[in-house]
Amino acid sequence: MQVPSLRARAISRSYGKLAAVADATLTLHAGRITCLLGPSGCGKSTLLRLIAGLESVDDGTIEIDGRVMSAPGMTVTPEDRGIGLVFQDFALFPHLSVADNIGFGLKALPASERRKRVTTLVARFHLERLADAWPHTLSGGEQQRVAIARALARAPSVLLLDEPFSDLDGHLRAAVRQSVLADLRETGTAVLIVTHDPEEAMLIADEMALMSAGRIVQTGSPQDCYLRPVSIEASRLLGEAVILPVRVADGLAHTAFGIIPAPGMPDGEAEAMIRPEALRFDEAGLLMEVVDIRFGGAFQIVTLASADTVIPARMTGVSLPKVGEQIRVSLNPACTAVFGC
Repeated sequence: MQVPSLRARAISRSYGKLAAVADATLTLHAGRITCLLGPSGCGKSTLLRLIAGLESVDDGTIEIDGRVMSAPGMTVTPEDRGIGLVFQDFALFPHLSVADNIGFGLKALPASERRKRVTTLVARFHLERLADAWPHTLSGGEQQRVAIARALARAPSVLLLDEPFSDLDGHLRAAVRQSVLADLRETGTAVLIVTHDPEEAMLIADEMALMSAGRIVQTGSPQDCYLRPVSIEASRLLGEAVILPVRVADGLAHTAFGIIPAPGMPDGEAEAMIRPEALRFDEAGLLMEVVDIRFGGAFQIVTLASADTVIPARMTGVSLPKVGEQIRVSLNPACTAVFGC
């Protein structure tokens, strides 16, 4: 079995009484992009700094290519870890050209090998016409590609990217993201991208790690994390989730909208997590009134009400109901999950 590029085992880091990272476990594999997702202040940047060797761990271990890099009382320096790190502001050297920025960490190599490595990276990240340009003349997307190429120059086992697309807007952000990710996948490096944007994380990740209050609460594919969250807390990290009280009997949860599977759940009171897209038109479903409609481009958010239940539905199509209309809806079980109280 291939050794993971990085394995962090139960690592913790506290500042006084504040536990910034608590018992966090994470594994990264070569050629895979993992997104570390969580709200601001949840400990993502601290975890990144621990992996990079910029801070020491209080507990747990960090291994890179099977070698221990961090343990209590022991921290291998960042430059000796085989880690590439790109901060949010890219931190290019303003007095160096694009090519010299990329080759900055290669001074120990013979000049011919250094030029070859820089030329390869310049080509891979489509920077040929900018090789002699100064950083201040580049666009945000171009600066980003230079910063990533520089981080990859020493062929690291792991590349860490801190909110790499946050300063890019609209169409540029999507275009740059697609281009950069395609280039990154070609390198075969294990990549960890820190973000607080759930939609972006699901679009780009092969694997996800959901973080809240210093803890990694779930890992898995974007589909598993979104459709099969391990807790209500995890479900809310990936977008809107409506929580409704339900009653479980014989492995089935009884809701106002009908019955949904609850395998392994004990009988009794529980809670159902419902994604906005779980609601669908169904002539045999629950009768609800449309109380609001908000246009969202490719979809519309239709707010529905019945008795004490008010719930948003994410719907598509051109023949949607109007405010004040009565419609019948049921749930798509694939977009729901049931948790104990």
